[in-house]
Amino acid sequence: MDEQELRGILSSNIKRGRTRANMSQTALAEKLDISTNFLSDIERGKAWISPLTLVKIASALHIEPYELFKADELFTGQERDILQKYADENLKAVISVMNQLRNV
Repeated sequence: MDEQELRGILSSNIKRGRTRANMSQTALAEKLDISTNFLSDIERGKAWISPLTLVKIASALHIEPYELFKADELFTGQERDILQKYADENLKAVISVMNQLRNV
């Protein structure tokens, strides 16, 4: 895993956690004492955060800091099932198209 992938996981988990907590970017930014623009940059993977900000974000979202780095930690079981079904359906469609192309 490279830094860009890690930033993507972190930013997705922060945004997902904020949405689940029913908080706007402005509300979370105020709680963290950071600007809304900085939070937006974090959620878009454009800015890296300090360990202190990481701890503050996790605390505001009521999770442990390490959970922000888990690729699918904030997905519920139902969400994982939906994503898996979607992935399975897409894989079947890709295989079907590949088989059709082979027969051309």
